[in-house]
Amino acid sequence: MTEVKVDRKIDIRGDVCPYTFVKSKLAIEELKSGQVLEIILDHDPAVENVPRSMEADGHKVLGVKKIGKKEWQILVRKA
Repeated sequence: MTEVKVDRKIDIRGDVCPYTFVKSKLAIEELKSGQVLEIILDHDPAVENVPRSMEADGHKVLGVKKIGKKEWQILVRKA
């Protein structure tokens, strides 16, 4: 996979749903169309909920990757 340029990164480890989605949504709203948001989280339900909610809002989920024992990275391109 080609390296994706990340325009903004948020680390929401320790947060749980629905805060994970709310913080992700607020962060992506600050980006311009086509920019990429990197989300780092450690709440298992959010690994499914955040990408699903982002796609429901019309954004493109570029990847969901486990990066640690409990940490996940989600990359989202703003629509």
